[in-house]
Amino acid sequence: MSQIEMPAVEAVAVAAEQILGRIKSDPEFGAFQAASLEYSEDWQCFTGFPVVSLWKLETDAAPLFEEGLRALALKAAVYAATNDDKMAEVAIAVPVDEMTHAMLAQAQLFGRIAARCGVGIIHQTDQEHTDYRSGGYTHDCYRAAWGEPPARYWLDHEEVERRRDVLAGRYESIGMGRSGREHNIDFAAVAA
Repeated sequence: MSQIEMPAVEAVAVAAEQILGRIKSDPEFGAFQAASLEYSEDWQCFTGFPVVSLWKLETDAAPLFEEGLRALALKAAVYAATNDDKMAEVAIAVPVDEMTHAMLAQAQLFGRIAARCGVGIIHQTDQEHTDYRSGGYTHDCYRAAWGEPPARYWLDHEEVERRRDVLAGRYESIGMGRSGREHNIDFAAVAA
C-alpha cells in the first residue's frame, strides 16, 4: 500500500491565505477574537505557553492569536485538499497549539464562522502533532503563505522538550509534580 502524499506546499499556502481572509472578514470575527483573548482567566497551562521565553499573557496573547489562526487555516487547507482529518493534523508548535485550544473553546461562535466560510476546522487532541520542526511540511507551507514564522512561538519540538525539562525542574522545586499535573500542597494546612 503506498502512502498518500501531502498536498503541494504552494496549493496549501494559497488555500490557507484564502481561508484566513474569509475567517477574518466574517461579521462575527471581532467577537470571536475578543472571546478568545478573554479566555485569560482559564489560561493556566504549565507546559504550553510557558515554553515561550519570558512569556507574558498581556503581550503574547494577540500575536499568538494570529499564529493560532494561521495554524488552523493551514490544517483547514490540507483538509480541503485531502478530506482526511488525520492528514490535516499537520505539525504545530506547542505554544501555537495551546492558543488554538483557547480559540476552539469558543465552539458555537467559531462553528458559525467556519460554517459561513465553508471551512473545516480540524483539531482532535489524540490525533494532533506538536512535533513541529523548522524545514518540515508545516514550516514550508507557512513560509509560502505568510513568510517566516515567528521563532518566538514556532519552536522546534526538541527545543520545546528542553524547555519543558527546565520548567519541570522549577515546578518540582515548589512541590508541583509532573509539570503541574499533581502537587503536594495541603491547603487545609496552609494558613489563610
